[in-house]
Amino acid sequence: MSGRVLLVTGGSRGIGAAICRKAAAAGWRVMINYVADMAAATALATDIRNAGGIAGIVQGDAGTEAGIAGIFAAVDSDFGRLDGFVNNAGVVDYPARVEDFSWARLERMFAINAVGPIHAAGQAVRRMSTAHGGRGGVIVNMSSAAAQIGSPNQYVDYAASKGAIDTLTVGLAKEVATEGIWVNAVRPGIIDTDIHASGGLPNRASESADIVPMRRAGTAGEVADAVLYLLSDQASYITGAILNVSGGR
Repeated sequence: MSGRVLLVTGGSRGIGAAICRKAAAAGWRVMINYVADMAAATALATDIRNAGGIAGIVQGDAGTEAGIAGIFAAVDSDFGRLDGFVNNAGVVDYPARVEDFSWARLERMFAINAVGPIHAAGQAVRRMSTAHGGRGGVIVNMSSAAAQIGSPNQYVDYAASKGAIDTLTVGLAKEVATEGIWVNAVRPGIIDTDIHASGGLPNRASESADIVPMRRAGTAGEVADAVLYLLSDQASYITGAILNVSGGR
């Protein structure tokens, strides 16, 4: 992977940070996107550099057109190429039933989890597709087991937004299959990261272990391992696939 450039949206914490660390260790030059926590992104980039890797950081809201434009402009400026894109930025909200969702909640959820990722994938294609003069590349979208389960009485809106990611993955993979790009997704299950706290359920991972066939929550590193496989040349004949990393759930 020496010399190849990887962009990870939402890369400063949780699964995104684990992907950045493992990708850098595998030889990728990594651009870490963050939206608010500059200290976390800076610390992660410093750790990667201290381990001999190459990393940059870029602030930008991956749920807005302007934010996405700025993120990709920084990749162009700092690295001059793009070979891999992990469409990772996402949010949850507090548990609620569908009839109690506000319009503002739905707008935020779909802007960050669906509209933003679709637009960002398009920006990645513009840079990687051989039809646009690119060298080809890899896109890995971050879906969720919620897309299949539906998350009733908790996050049906989140589940629906991740269902859109599944559809994006299949459709885009077919659209660019002859342009040197393969597109896949990972569906994490219950993973022990701080995203649960942002939805008001800080102990959700440990408290949900009994509903997972493997009887434990997954780790960010385990999801990152799956993403790194899909980014690697070993996955060169895989496109349009969605890999469950959910402990059998």
